[in-house]
Amino acid sequence: MIVKTLSSAIIGIDSFPVEVEVDITAGLPQFSTVGLPDASIRESKDRIKAAIKNSGYKFPTHHVTINLAPADIKKEGTSFDLPIAMAILAAQGMVSQEPLTQYLLIGELSLDGSVKGVHGALSSAFTARSLGIRGIVLPKENAGEAALVEGIDVIPVDHLSDVVEFFEERKGINPFHVDIAALFRQNRNYLFDFYDIKGQEQAKRAIEVATAGGHNILMIGPPGSGKSMLAQRIVTIIPDFSLSEAIETTQIYSVAGLLNRKEALIATRPFRSVHHTISDAGLVGGGHLPRPGEISLAHHGVLFLDELPEFRKNVLETLRQPLEDGKITITRSAQTATYPARFALVASMNPCPCGYYGDSSNRCHCTPQQIRQYQGRISGPLLDRIDIHIEVPSVRYRDLTARGAGESSSVIKNRIEKARAIQQKRFSGDETICNARMSEAQIHAFCKIDEESHKLIEMAIDKLGLSARAYTRILKVARTIADLDNSDCLTSSHIAEAIQYRSLDRHLI
Repeated sequence: MIVKTLSSAIIGIDSFPVEVEVDITAGLPQFSTVGLPDASIRESKDRIKAAIKNSGYKFPTHHVTINLAPADIKKEGTSFDLPIAMAILAAQGMVSQEPLTQYLLIGELSLDGSVKGVHGALSSAFTARSLGIRGIVLPKENAGEAALVEGIDVIPVDHLSDVVEFFEERKGINPFHVDIAALFRQNRNYLFDFYDIKGQEQAKRAIEVATAGGHNILMIGPPGSGKSMLAQRIVTIIPDFSLSEAIETTQIYSVAGLLNRKEALIATRPFRSVHHTISDAGLVGGGHLPRPGEISLAHHGVLFLDELPEFRKNVLETLRQPLEDGKITITRSAQTATYPARFALVASMNPCPCGYYGDSSNRCHCTPQQIRQYQGRISGPLLDRIDIHIEVPSVRYRDLTARGAGESSSVIKNRIEKARAIQQKRFSGDETICNARMSEAQIHAFCKIDEESHKLIEMAIDKLGLSARAYTRILKVARTIADLDNSDCLTSSHIAEAIQYRSLDRHLI
């Protein structure tokens, strides 16, 4: 007798339905799994056998064949334990088959029959809804994230016996529900605020411009000048998540196994600080079976690269495609996965190997050649994708001891939200969401400048040797500055401020 149950497998951050077919035939006791299972699925036979027996049910003493369809796509993970176990019990007549077809099942089984949490439950819940079935049966610890998907019943279970009794209608389990609005309110709290920052008014202005227009930013300054503190607080001034953005980010963390089960929904913008020893696979994602990397975990948030020149060149070069496309595609022999990666790149660096070139308080011991080599570790193509380079000098004593706090994040965010509203109106009907994403046609349409501004840019290109891409970056940044000023026209003052945000170009002359 062949019995089928429904489950799902993950590719990227999305899942696709998998039919778990079980056939029990006469013959020597054997348990075989086909349909491109990975090692964790092939090993599941011992977990499933022990779980069934220790839950008080009989395990078949015949030949058991498991097929995971479609059979041409690689399957991985332990989430197939529960649907396989239920299909085996149904094939023996211990569970009615008809109710099983109305639910998608995922879950890992312990040897005692307990159902343990799995990765990607939120994506599986979306699959269950797309199939038009009644709901999803899954571990209790995954119920919170799955309940974010409306229109299906989310049935949380602790033990294999709970699942059997639920389908045999001997035990009622109420569907799990969450208040999404309440989750937003409870979880939307940041630990940092811009009022903690003493001084650094120019750097804070540059960060406000970068955030208002969705621009990437590079901070250059000596050790202890506050570059990391500034970077940590950027997420506090980015406009709040929309529900779709929050769910998409939650999906990524769910698939990666990094979702806090107590929160269920990520309601704050992610901030990912990456150490310079990271590999290219750790940054963009990868592995034999692809997993999301840091750039995807920073989706809709901030990716912070401290000590940028210390990163390996091949690691930095992998950033070029996702910075342009907002996604990363990873191809392996087993499968191809695409992960979203639309993040704000925030980087920092010392101006020289010792860190004190240009610092008025400390003497630099580096030679001009060492300084050029150090700054030259960042490739031109990557540098051109960073719109704003800003110097962050050492904080003066009078600023550190000044009474009163600076502007709060909420005040800065309010200005940024007004600038973003202008951009949203400007790009209505297009996929463009901010000035940093403007196409060449949009730049020509929305970044018209007068003769004085033309002369300013021409002088900057001649003296600084700016590339064509840097020219367009200046126009985009100037457009954002004008939006913050609530100005329809670009003026020479907007262009001049945008040119000032190309500090590293000046260092390299």
